[in-house]
Amino acid sequence: MPSKKALIRRPSPRLAEGLVTHLQRTPVDTGLAARQWEAYVEALNAHGWETFEVEPADACPDSVFVEDAVVVFRNVALIARPGARSRRGETTGVEEAVGRLGCSVNWVWEPGTLEGGDVLKIGDTIYVGRGGRTDAEGVRQLRAVFEPLGARVVSVPVAKVLHLKSAVTALPDGTVIGYEPLVDSPSLFPRFLPVPEEAGAHVVLLGGSKLLMSASAPRSAELFADLGFDPVPVDISEFEKIEGCVTCLSVRLRELYA
Repeated sequence: MPSKKALIRRPSPRLAEGLVTHLQRTPVDTGLAARQWEAYVEALNAHGWETFEVEPADACPDSVFVEDAVVVFRNVALIARPGARSRRGETTGVEEAVGRLGCSVNWVWEPGTLEGGDVLKIGDTIYVGRGGRTDAEGVRQLRAVFEPLGARVVSVPVAKVLHLKSAVTALPDGTVIGYEPLVDSPSLFPRFLPVPEEAGAHVVLLGGSKLLMSASAPRSAELFADLGFDPVPVDISEFEKIEGCVTCLSVRLRELYA
């Protein structure tokens, strides 16, 4: 079985100051968030993932959302250039971590912006959300790095949510799932399955039929179970208050070892 490795980064003590763009700000319990993060990491470990902790970035409130700092395709890492200026200090530790794991490292350069939460990979197809945090130049630079490796890059408009993967992710069979009121263009995906809750649009593929997902989407979990999948719920309520979800709390690197 291929080795499954994941990058994680513990929450900043300033987590409650994290950016909010599409939600009304509500208080974040940082102590509870720390416990929820530990449980998330334990769930990854319990399903065969070896986790590697990226150096903390305590000055950056959103740094726990480590997925936004890098995109990995095959053995090539593209270090992001966040659209939010306050997040640009998050990339240094991630760059060091992917380098230690053997990735070839590339960078998004000014004036382009790209955040990893805008990138959904399904096989060799890479969907990139073009919206508030990722711009056209960021998409162009991603194409330049990954298309020579065999990727097909598809740009997708994003206006209703923070990132593309705030609206959609994919099941193991490649079906894209999303909460339809928040998906700008569901017809862009060859197979699209609506889910009944916003939080149900986010799954991490743990391996086999197992899907890591938020405990706040029980009806979506029932839908996935009816389809033959095995939901693994985790409580990430404090991260959801600042537009986080299960995908953005780790960077999964299975493609390095497939």
